[in-house]
Amino acid sequence: MNITPPFAYSSIVPLYKAHRVVFPQPGKVPAFCRAVNVLPLSFSEFARASHDFPIAFVSGDGGKSFAAMAVLGLNPGENLFVDGEGGWERSVYIPAYARRYPFCMAKVTVDDRPRDERVVCVEQKAVSAESGEALYDDEGQPLPRWAAIEKFLRDYEADLLRTEEMCSTLRDFGLLAPFTMQAVPNQGAAIQLSGMHRVEEPKLESLTADQLRTLIRKGIMGRIYLHLASLDNFARLLERNVTRGSAPFPHPAATEPASASRLARAPEKS
Repeated sequence: MNITPPFAYSSIVPLYKAHRVVFPQPGKVPAFCRAVNVLPLSFSEFARASHDFPIAFVSGDGGKSFAAMAVLGLNPGENLFVDGEGGWERSVYIPAYARRYPFCMAKVTVDDRPRDERVVCVEQKAVSAESGEALYDDEGQPLPRWAAIEKFLRDYEADLLRTEEMCSTLRDFGLLAPFTMQAVPNQGAAIQLSGMHRVEEPKLESLTADQLRTLIRKGIMGRIYLHLASLDNFARLLERNVTRGSAPFPHPAATEPASASRLARAPEKS
């Protein structure tokens, strides 16, 4: 049996009732959050996440499939919302992808054949017989904390499937196009962030009536406009990038957006 770890996980194993698991400390997020500048988003998260982050679409297979991502920093390995101790800025949304750690639902391959069902897994280094917390009682029944987490995992997995369907629809309708974020701070080197895709709003006008009804009926149209509005948050990311040295978590209103930099979101040449 082969299990492929999801993005940013190191090594995962199927979760068994006998496992004792070490949870992240209260107020902390997984260590991997400090070293990534994007985190996946699910369908239901768009409304909340769009207030804090730019939402972009990325592809790891040349455009065959896409995933929705919250952009957390302007440089590789840079998360502008986490401090050096692993604390996430208060009042800023924490994506469910980070909140589910050290657990996940993973696809399993047996004899080189992928299985349809997904297995509840746990980060291997979080399993500890000495310092871990039990998830099941002596009779094999889930303890209250684990029962709530398992429901969250399954609900989140179902929401990720809705996200996959949305991304497939956006691709099939030809709405996604690559773009590059370019910024020139008053001080420091120029920043360029590429590899992202966005919905080209003018293309919505060329969709058929049936396609538009599909976007509305499936709730995708609302996500499209949340995604487009969220792109303005690139300016807020740049403000954080510029001021982070003196203030770990600057409030956007405390910066000088008109003079701090020049920011552009340019379409990539095909």
